Amino acid sequence: MTTKQEAKILPIVHYPDPVLREISRAILPDEIRSPKIQRLAFDLEKTMLEKDGAGLAAPQVSESVQLVVLRHENKTLFLINPKITKKSRGKITEQEGCLSIVDEKGEIIYHPIERHKKVTCLYYDLNGKKKKIQAEDPLLARAVQHELDHLIGVLFIDYLKPQE
Repeated sequence: MTTKQEAKILPIVHYPDPVLREISRAILPDEIRSPKIQRLAFDLEKTMLEKDGAGLAAPQVSESVQLVVLRHENKTLFLINPKITKKSRGKITEQEGCLSIVDEKGEIIYHPIERHKKVTCLYYDLNGKKKKIQAEDPLLARAVQHELDHLIGVLFIDYLKPQE
């Protein structure tokens, strides 16, 4: 079994790489505890932390599977096959960026994006246990929505309104 100490930093793909537009496949229950998925999860975590990201989705490292890592309160959340089951009516607009959306100098591009203030998400953890997260913190709710979009080939720039 791979350990966190053995994790490595993976290269992040940048827009317009086609993998960012793919719909990721669900991870089968018997795959969750496999060395391949465990290694990918720890590699994603190490890459996210090294790049100072709030989250990272597997497609951003060329793996088209439903696996996301999020940083919240100095802990890493590992979400396998996540699904948002509830969204607040209330929305909030904040600056948003993405490790896969950079300018010609490699700097992250930021834009104000409207997202739901709160979301509830069902997922499986690294042990294959079903879990639920109620993201009431607007930053966590935003990160959940942003990263889950990656699993369906949606990027935050898709929410930009055309300039009037």
